[in-house]
Amino acid sequence: MSDRIEENPQLQEKREDLANMSEVESAQETAVSEAPKKPMEVSFSIWPPTQKTRDAVINRLIETLSSPSILSKRYGTISQEEASEIAKRIEEEAFNVAGASASADDDGIEILQLYSKEISKRMLDTVKSRSGAAAPESKASVEGEEAAAGEEVSDVKTEP
Repeated sequence: MSDRIEENPQLQEKREDLANMSEVESAQETAVSEAPKKPMEVSFSIWPPTQKTRDAVINRLIETLSSPSILSKRYGTISQEEASEIAKRIEEEAFNVAGASASADDDGIEILQLYSKEISKRMLDTVKSRSGAAAPESKASVEGEEAAAGEEVSDVKTEP
């Protein structure tokens, strides 16, 4: 059998490599076990959000304000251009409010929650105020349409 190993140099190299790897692994295990055990300190923070995240929030706001949704059924939709301006303003204001409440001890979760709540609150306030401002106009136009429709109907003659 030893004759075969000597005849095949590639096989012998592989065996030597395996033996060397085994020695390296055991040396690493010894070094690890002898190293002082200290916990790894991993730190991350989710505040402030990246610009990419902030842009995604703005895009979602634009979509929510300018496309048909439950919100738009109640308060109406806003043009894409106007929704873009409003979304940027809402996000910026919410970011500033949340950022002002940030502390060094915080991991960012509470601040992120505040940021999210501020965005929702400001979005609702915006659509409600627009709806409130539009309500008197739309009420008058509906009453005008009803009056016009009533006049049209009263002009119709019926035969006995």
